[in-house]
Parts: sequence; structure tokens; C-alpha cells
Amino acid sequence: MSTIHHKIALACLVAAALFSFNVGAQEVKIGFVNTERIFREAATAKQAQAKLEQEFSRREKELVDIGNNLKQASERFEREAPTLAESQRTARQKQLIDQDRDFQRRRREFQEDLNARKNEEQQIVVERANRAVKQVAESEKYDVIFQEAVYIHPKHDITDKVIRALNASVGK
Repeated sequence: MSTIHHKIALACLVAAALFSFNVGAQEVKIGFVNTERIFREAATAKQAQAKLEQEFSRREKELVDIGNNLKQASERFEREAPTLAESQRTARQKQLIDQDRDFQRRRREFQEDLNARKNEEQQIVVERANRAVKQVAESEKYDVIFQEAVYIHPKHDITDKVIRALNASVGK
């Protein structure tokens, strides 16, 4: 909660500084970048997503198969349980519980690995996007570029320019 207050206070200070700076008869050039759009539309973000899908698709398919097999085994057990001897029923039930525990562990490990790799790939996209933002800001002489705002007039949105600069840098 304190980080939200910190961001609001920082935004107010920046706004106050910009308005006082503007009084000096020099126009301040402000821009805004929609980071969500960059993560959705930029080629580097799409490449990162494709890379992750390729890297994790085999493990995901294995987990789906294990889950389906476990479900079928559980359904089979439910159908056959009334006709099984008590020792067989207990043994199969224990086996299903062990299989489910193993499945849950593997699924949790998969999710942790996927999240860690997602964070790594997103960090790469963020670094490249920040370089593209800086490049656009310097080439078009922006004074300030915001990434978060409650409201922004569309004329200040430079997201398309940043995406184009980011996509152009992919080929390099």
C-alpha cells in the first residue's frame, strides 16, 4: 500500500515540477507509453512468448497426460471399489493418493519453472522496450515519458512509435 502512496506522491511532485517549469514560457513535451500493449504487440514480446511455449510445451503435454491418466484410474477405482477386497481397495487407494501427490508436485514445479522463465523473458523485453523508449524520447526531444497514468490524452501516446522502434531493433 505504501508503494501506491509513494507513486502518487512522486507523480504529484513531477507534475508540480512540470507545471512550474512550463511557466518559464518553454513548452514541455510529454509522452506516454502503454506497457501492456508493448507486451501484447511488440515482436520481441511475441518471440519471447513463442520461445516459452516451445520450451514448456512438452512438459505441459506430459502433465496433461498424467492428469488424464490419473482421472481415468480414479474413475476406474470408483467403479471397481465395491467389488474389491478390502486389502486391494486400500492398496489401490494408497496408490492413487501417491500418484496424485506426485502429479501435484510435478505441476507445482512446472508452474514455478514457467514463472521463473517468464520473468526472465519479460525482463529482456522490458530492457529492450526501455531502450526503445529512450531512443524515441531523445530523437523526438521529449522531456518526460510516463508509463502509468490515470488518464492520458491520445495525442501524448507514443506507444506505436516505441513498438515500431522495438520491432526495428529485432532485425538487428
